Amino acid sequence: MRVMRSLRELGIRSVAVFSEADRHALHTRIADEAVYIGAAPARESYLDAQRVLDAAKRTGADAIHPGYGFLSENADFAEACEHAGITFIGPAASAMRVMGSKTGARAKMIEAGVPVTPGGDAASLEEARRTAERVGYPVLIKAAFGGGGKGMRLVHTPVELESALERARSEALRAFGNETVYIEKAIINPRHVEIQVLGDKHGNTVHLFERDCSIQRRHQKVVEETPCPVASPELIAKMGEVAVKGAQAVGYHSAGTFEFLLGEGGQFYFLEMNTRLQVEHPVTEWVTGTDLVAEMVRVANGEDCGYHQERITRRGASIQCRIYAEDPQSGFLPSPGVIEALRSPGGPWVRDDGGYYPGSEVPSYYDPLISKLTTYGATRTEALLRMRRALGEYVVTGIRTNLAFHQKLCVHPDFVAGQYDTGFIEKNREALLGYADVEQQEEAALAAAIALSVHRESRDTRFDVSAPRGASPWI
Repeated sequence: MRVMRSLRELGIRSVAVFSEADRHALHTRIADEAVYIGAAPARESYLDAQRVLDAAKRTGADAIHPGYGFLSENADFAEACEHAGITFIGPAASAMRVMGSKTGARAKMIEAGVPVTPGGDAASLEEARRTAERVGYPVLIKAAFGGGGKGMRLVHTPVELESALERARSEALRAFGNETVYIEKAIINPRHVEIQVLGDKHGNTVHLFERDCSIQRRHQKVVEETPCPVASPELIAKMGEVAVKGAQAVGYHSAGTFEFLLGEGGQFYFLEMNTRLQVEHPVTEWVTGTDLVAEMVRVANGEDCGYHQERITRRGASIQCRIYAEDPQSGFLPSPGVIEALRSPGGPWVRDDGGYYPGSEVPSYYDPLISKLTTYGATRTEALLRMRRALGEYVVTGIRTNLAFHQKLCVHPDFVAGQYDTGFIEKNREALLGYADVEQQEEAALAAAIALSVHRESRDTRFDVSAPRGASPWI
C-alpha cells in the first residue's frame, strides 16, 4: 500500500502479487493489477523468486519494489531481476550480498573502520561455543540473512546455548529461507539507534538523521521516533558520518539503514545494515519532507539525484506506533482473525499506513502488523500528545490488538521523559501490560510532558520550534 501510493503519484501503474491467504487483502484491491503467486506458506509464494518474476513478465512490469520483508534483502533475487531485464528498486546485488549478510557486513565495516560489537561465527555447536566463550556471556544468536527479531535468541549461560541455537536456526530457515546464524556480544541496557542513508548511482550519498527504535518486544521494534531523545546533534552527526562511510565502502545506492547500539556513555557499535526500506521510515519522511519510496524509484531509474549533506535538514519530531494484531498480556502472541470494525484516526499531522479494512482477515502465516501510526509535532511533546489523541480515536474489534499497550506507554513517566532502552518493556511489565486504567496516569503525565517541553525548548537548538503551534514547518 505504501509503495503503490508513491507510484500512483509518480504516474506509474502497479501490480500486486498475493498468496492464497491474501486473496482479499487491501493491496490487491488498490493495485492496478493483481497476480496470484501461490499457497499461503511464504516458501510457496512470497519467498519463491521465480513466481514473483513470472508475475512481472506476464504483466509487462519493468521494475520490482521488494517491500520490507521476504525477498527484500535477498541478493540472489536482485541478481535474478537483473538477468531477467527487470529493474530491482533497491541496491545492487553486490552491496546486498555483503551487507545483507550480517557476518559479511561486520567484516566489511571492520575493514572500513566502523565500530562493531564483538562477535563471530556459529556454523556448528562447537564453533558457537568457542565464539560465545571468547566474547563472554550473555550473547545474542542472530540470523545472518534476516531481521525483525526473527531467528534471534538471547543466551545467558552455556547450558542454554545448544537449544537456543537450534531454535534460532529453525526460525531463520522458516522466515528467510536460510538457517545461517552468528553470535555477538549482548550489550546491556543499550538504546537501538539507526541512521537512514540514501545514495544514487552517481556517488552521491547522504544520511537523513536518526531514529530511536529502542522500544521492542521479542527483539522486534514496536515504537520508533526521531530525534533520539538523548542524543546530541554532535553524536548524531558522527554516527551519520560513519553510516555514510560504511555505505560508500560497498558502493551502496538506494535507501538503506545502518543500525547501531548506543551505550549509556555515548559509545556506539554497528549492529547491522538493512538493505531495504525500513518499516519505520515514515518518521524520517515527516521531519525531512522526503518521500523515500519516490527517491528509491528515482535512483533505480538512474537519475543523478544530486544529494548533498548540507542540504538535508529536518524540523520537528515524529513518533510511530506499530499497531499489531497481538495480545500483549499473553507475551505479545499473534492474534489473527477477522476484523469486525475498523476506524483509523485522522486530523492534523496524523498518518496511518494501514493494510486492512472491516471484514478483512489478518492471516496467521505472516507478521500480524495492521498499520503504522505516525504523528508529527514541532516538538517531541506535541508529537507525543498528538499520538495519545490518535490512539484514543483508533478502533479495531474482532481481534486483540496492542492499542491499549501503546496508550499506557505514551503516559508512562519514563517514556514521556525519553528515558528508556531496549529492555524498557520487560522492566515495566506491570505498568504496560497490566490492567491499570490509563486515565489515572494521564493528568500527571501531561503535566510532566509540558514541564519537560518547556525545559528542553529553552536549550534545544537541534530544530526550529519557534513556529506557532500547529503551523506548517515547511512554510
